[in-house]
Amino acid sequence: MKVKSRSLLLAGLLVLLLATALVFSGCGGNSKQAGSGGQSSPAGAGGKPGDFKVALVLNGPINDNGWNAAGYNGVKAVEKELGIQTAYSENVSKSDQEEVLRGYATQGYNLIFAHGFEFVDTAKKVAPQFPKTIFIVTNGYFSDKNISSFSVNSAEMGFLEGAAAAILTKSKKVAAIGGEETTPIKLGIEGFKQGAKYIDPNVEVLSTFIGSFSDVGKMKEVALSMINQGADVVLGNANQAGLGAIQAAKEKKVYAIGSSFDQHSVAPDTVVTSGVQNIGKAMIYLAKTVMEGKYQPAVYMVGVKEGAVYLAPLYDFEQKLPADIVKKIKQVPEDIKNGKVKVDLDTKTGKVTIEKR
Repeated sequence: MKVKSRSLLLAGLLVLLLATALVFSGCGGNSKQAGSGGQSSPAGAGGKPGDFKVALVLNGPINDNGWNAAGYNGVKAVEKELGIQTAYSENVSKSDQEEVLRGYATQGYNLIFAHGFEFVDTAKKVAPQFPKTIFIVTNGYFSDKNISSFSVNSAEMGFLEGAAAAILTKSKKVAAIGGEETTPIKLGIEGFKQGAKYIDPNVEVLSTFIGSFSDVGKMKEVALSMINQGADVVLGNANQAGLGAIQAAKEKKVYAIGSSFDQHSVAPDTVVTSGVQNIGKAMIYLAKTVMEGKYQPAVYMVGVKEGAVYLAPLYDFEQKLPADIVKKIKQVPEDIKNGKVKVDLDTKTGKVTIEKR
């Protein structure tokens, strides 16, 4: 589908660069509040920092070292940069999404971030009942009146991860395991495949989905199976469940690539690098836009060129790995920045295509 796409850059706070149209196309959680208090003002009509409230709703724990941690860090960046009150609910199940979103809207929160594609249908149901509250769904690929979405380019992140894996592999076989088959996860896994083939067309990519974002044990089991099939670099793109891939890699003494968050600290001798999403950049921009009364419904897309997608540092692997391997890994993001390669995605079909220039 065609949607209105906008890119974000950090300059002072953030400046919106208007891009050309692209084809790319929950109460059951724990709640916490922080920041300055105050009565909320109508969203879209502006408001002072002390009067403005932002909420974040997550489907998993904030300490998953992955997708949910990235969302939590993002909303904390909003709180720090803009001096506004924030709150969050973690481990929100599908059945509780509506109650949690409705609860924040009823309490007068101006802006509610629903962190994940799985919140789209619930946001569509709740938002019309609260026209003065702005609902933004991460990776939602949808906009209408008081609903928008922002997406960190999952295909670009996957491309970086796959390219790094292909550079590292000695067996010419790597593994990419997704969680649930949502659009962003499918795009990430497809991007991984394209990134690996970009480096070496002869690299074999083993891939599957485990159907869960929380089942660490199942992820580990699948990763171990793929390692036993010869994969010597593995990735788990599955929020908390992704940790199982790192556990398997550590156990079998092969490399792992982290996903969504810098996961080096999970297993410093195993995780060479990670594909990272800097969600805070988008959240700060969008919160500021709503607070200033400049909100317009849209689908916003950010990626490598905007600094919202990147590879985490190599840490000790900078010295452990051969210099030519280090150089090749660091070059991959530069290839996207300088236009040598373009990663195109279609959120309707889940197709990722690569243009080499």
